[in-house]
Amino acid sequence: MHVGKLREIATALMARPDEILLEVGAGGELLVARLRAVIAVALLMLPLINAAGGGGVRETMIGLGGAVFINVFAQVWLALARRSRQLPWLPFVTTAYDVSVTTLILVVLAFHHLPAALNSLIVWCGYVLAILLTALRSDGRVTLFAGALAVAQYAMLVLAVFAVASSPEQLLSTDYGAVTLSSQGQRLVLLMIVTLITAMVVYRMQRLVEMSGTDGLTRLPNRIWLQHRVPRLFDHIRENGGSLTLALIDLDHFKRINDNNGHHAGDRALRHVVSALRDQAEPGEWLVRLGGEEFVMLLRKPLGTAWERVDAIRQAVSEKPFEVERGAEPMQLTFSAGLVGYPHEGLDLSNLLRRADHRLRLAKRQGRNRVIARDS
Repeated sequence: MHVGKLREIATALMARPDEILLEVGAGGELLVARLRAVIAVALLMLPLINAAGGGGVRETMIGLGGAVFINVFAQVWLALARRSRQLPWLPFVTTAYDVSVTTLILVVLAFHHLPAALNSLIVWCGYVLAILLTALRSDGRVTLFAGALAVAQYAMLVLAVFAVASSPEQLLSTDYGAVTLSSQGQRLVLLMIVTLITAMVVYRMQRLVEMSGTDGLTRLPNRIWLQHRVPRLFDHIRENGGSLTLALIDLDHFKRINDNNGHHAGDRALRHVVSALRDQAEPGEWLVRLGGEEFVMLLRKPLGTAWERVDAIRQAVSEKPFEVERGAEPMQLTFSAGLVGYPHEGLDLSNLLRRADHRLRLAKRQGRNRVIARDS
């Protein structure tokens, strides 16, 4: 694989997910919590099966105690996962828990019987499950964190067991076989491979979700992104105060460009306007393409200030002529916009868009190339 592509993948995996992926990841965290609860109940059966198969009482009690512990915390994580969107740290904490519980059980087994700590395949698979489950969270950072933590903890356990063993005979067992450095090295490599494969699954999922939330022509966020992002902005404003203005923008006489010059020219005109809008963008402003020649701009400003801002952008766009084709006379592109403020004029996205559309149509009726923020 090309070095540049590897760098791109690594950068994407280490980056904070966008709003759609965070929403998907929150659902994934809840799914992981439910799976953890089911697995925890199933783990209660393992000590019983071990006892029925002639296993030692002490080993059975250790397994039973661990299973009870896991079940208690599984219910705690399940309760927190129901509001995981408000707890951005939760995926990292629960992943650390999943990995560390596996290590803790292996440490307890080591106090009972050293070979059991390193050759208990069933418990060791807890690392693999913890890493695989991160794929459901759609966050490459969590996957890499799980893999690194599992490798680090298991490597430390291997070193500790070999340091404690006073003779090679202590690492031999009729039940678990011989513990060797080569076999433990292979397990560490397997954990790295599982992490790499899971990270690639996450990367692929991120790209698919990114495509679903991005407009193909302009590379702007699309309606799907807007539907996931706006509720989070509403929550932030309710909790911390502030204002949000939604501007519904529509290009004036855009159909004429398509009819007179063709759809290719229309696509170029859209990209031209988007470039002009991006040149004017400031921190705290988001531009979204709804479809066709219609856009939404979100501004973290009160309605009056936002009107001044959007009107200044309108003038800047109109002063940047569009060249339909080489040598042709440049064309002036303008837009009309309807503005609406949250929370005073609506409490959900559909109502805000409906009210903004009403004001946009007023702007069109009054001659276009203008911004309206009040009903008349």
